[in-house]
This record gives sequence, C-alpha cells and structure tokens, in this order.
Amino acid sequence: MKAFFISFIFVFLTINASGQTDPQAVKILDKFSSTATSAPSISMKFLIVNTDQLANTSDTTEGSVILSRNSYRLDLPENIIWFNGETSWSYLPAEKEVTITVPDKKDDSFQNRPSSVFTMYKKGYKSRLVEERSDSYLVDLYPEDIQSDVVRVRLTIAKPSMNLRSFEYKRRDGITIDIVIKEYSLKQVPEPGMFIFSPGKYKGVEVIDMR
Repeated sequence: MKAFFISFIFVFLTINASGQTDPQAVKILDKFSSTATSAPSISMKFLIVNTDQLANTSDTTEGSVILSRNSYRLDLPENIIWFNGETSWSYLPAEKEVTITVPDKKDDSFQNRPSSVFTMYKKGYKSRLVEERSDSYLVDLYPEDIQSDVVRVRLTIAKPSMNLRSFEYKRRDGITIDIVIKEYSLKQVPEPGMFIFSPGKYKGVEVIDMR
C-alpha cells in the first residue's frame, strides 16, 4: 500500500509539473516525426537497458529494427518479429516455433509497435522540453491517463539532424527501459518481403496460428 501511494503521488506530481503541453516541445517533436516518417525506412541498432529499481537489478540486450510506415522487422537475441501492418509473426529460434497473431492496436510498447516512438506524442501525452543542449534536445512525454503503466517517456533528439539518440520508458512498477541508439539511418530501402515471415527460410519450424 505504501509503495502504491508513493507511486500515485509521483505520477500526480510529474503530470501536474508538466502543466500544459509545451509548444516548443511540440514544434521539435513535429520536426522529429516528419523527418523520420517521410523517409523510406528507419533503421536502428540499439542497446536495451532494463533496470528494475525495486529488485536492484539490470540487464542489457542488443537488437536492431527496420521500420517502414506501419511495418517492421525487429531482431532480438532470442526473438525475431515481423509485422506487415496487419499480421505479426514472432519467431523463437531456440524453440523453433513461430506464433502468428494480430497485435492489439492499443499496445504502444516498443516490442509491439516500435514506430510509436515517432508519433505517440500526438495523442494521449503532454510534452515538455526539459533541456536544450548544444547537440541535442531532451523532451519528456507524460501520459494524460494517470492510470497508465508508463509514468514518463523521455526522448533525446540530436541537433540539427533530428535523429533519435535514445528513448526511455519509466514504468509505474519500478522498471525503467532505456533504449540507446548505436546506429541510425533513414536511407535504407526495404527489400520485398522483408516484413513477412518466409517459411522457406526456416525449415522444420512449428507454426502456431493464434489469429
């Protein structure tokens, strides 16, 4: 109960401290979003640092993703996900199985919809320019719904390129997910079939259709 009360107070204070949406932050985010979404694709190699503040533990994972409009391919050490805008294929190499689903459109998590980081500020969030540095902007997003599992999303955007450097999800349960971009490109042209699971390339894989 005490932990819940502290979390509630923290959410209440951060949401109110942000006040109304900051016009300067929106201007930066609009440029950031249009720069990325107008490109043929967005390619990123990254580190995911997952920190559990309550358990005092942290782990780091490498990954990569290529996005084009609402489609993407996400590569993680133990999972590959393809999404063509409608259907998702989640492949687990160790189990040699692929699960087919239709993702929940309301789920804006990075693993479910990585493209949301470029547009999520437009609906359901208040934004604030925390700091303008010589080489980057630091922008915070606060969910308007105080019952949200996410307390804050923090973006670091490079100047003047408007490339994404990092983004951080701070959750109500004490877990912080920090995604640090190692490589970022808006120039790659996706190959045909890149966002669809190809059974011919993965022989002997069990297919679990959950649609």
